[in-house]
Amino acid sequence: MVLVVFVVIGHSWGLLEKTQGSHWAYDFLYLWHIPAFVFVSGYLSKSFEWDRRRLKNLVYTLLVPYLLFEPALYYYRVTVVDETEPGTLWLEPHWTMWYLIVLLMWRLVTPILKLHWLFLPLSVVVSVLGGFWNTDLLMLPRFLGLLPFFVLGLHLKPRHLKHLDDVWVRIAAVPALVGMAVAALFTDAWAQTAFLWYDAGYEDVGIDPVIAFQTRLTVMALGLVGAFSVLALVPRRSLGWFTVMGGATMVVYLFHGFVIKTVKALGWPAWAEEHTTAGFVLTTLGAVALALLLACPPVRRVLEPFTNPLGWWESRRARRAAAPSAESREPSPAAPTAAPSAAPSPAPAPAPTSAAPPSEAPIPAHAPPSASVLSHRDVRGARGRARRQPVGGAAGPAVPPEATSTDDRGPASTR
Repeated sequence: MVLVVFVVIGHSWGLLEKTQGSHWAYDFLYLWHIPAFVFVSGYLSKSFEWDRRRLKNLVYTLLVPYLLFEPALYYYRVTVVDETEPGTLWLEPHWTMWYLIVLLMWRLVTPILKLHWLFLPLSVVVSVLGGFWNTDLLMLPRFLGLLPFFVLGLHLKPRHLKHLDDVWVRIAAVPALVGMAVAALFTDAWAQTAFLWYDAGYEDVGIDPVIAFQTRLTVMALGLVGAFSVLALVPRRSLGWFTVMGGATMVVYLFHGFVIKTVKALGWPAWAEEHTTAGFVLTTLGAVALALLLACPPVRRVLEPFTNPLGWWESRRARRAAAPSAESREPSPAAPTAAPSAAPSPAPAPAPTSAAPPSEAPIPAHAPPSASVLSHRDVRGARGRARRQPVGGAAGPAVPPEATSTDDRGPASTR
């Protein structure tokens, strides 16, 4: 959730192009937050294989949203905001939509990239040479330029990331980020902001290829240091409601652009230019509030079906199909009993149940450790209730909705 909040902040700062004081903050953010997002996406893509279930999920959670939101956001920008956006729909992704199609392509080559660690240095070579590709077709410059961060996420294991919790790493992360903030003050002296977006070829930037190679490697190194510094400072423990909101990353990513462009159409950039400090602070706070609003459960429940319409329709259909079978298993009314006999009847055996006792139930990964501990009295009471349940009273297992990939989320250029 933290990274997607920074995505919204970065796109909101695009409203402050004429506010000179915000340029250094913008460059500082884009030095590390795109690499961090790509790295996390690669880390969460380790399990991807070319099987039917995962390919279907790829279509549902990335391809279909791209096909729907690419024209929706494009025509909103052109008709409502009165922006001019060149390029062919779907073939040349517009603004924030680039990450969906690029992540889809990265996922498709994941089974190959994770075969051997040698693909990591090879991806660095590909990234440097990718600067010669001057095209917006499927955002191939970004697919090639950011590939090392994705491959690194594929090959790092949990035991490697545990070092981010070391005290010395967290202490070193602070001066590292401060140094990057200072370097961002002089971005125009040693690089250009276009290098931070990874979407422009060397010819478009207008820099000698040799210097461009060095600049690309420098930007990648700074991005790696900044990404790991931020990840080291972000707490790994559950943060309650904020952690739960992390499941709404796709909602935040797909819908925040409409709000930002609406604010632009209302004239916010002109006001922020006249009130530099207030405009920067209010824009930042508004971006955080927007991300939290889109991720809150009531808004998420309304908007989530639009981010994965096929998965939502399938899960809804499955729940409807499961409802009649659950009703058919309800116990029938008890038949009239005969007169009691003098002989005592044997004690009834406990009804079998498919539900695991609470102590054996799976625990959500985001739950705090204390939530996973049940007292002996709780377990005994739950088992007692299970024994008193009628044989036909247990409802059938509910069909879960189509899982959405929480790593399907990412930053975008604000050009």
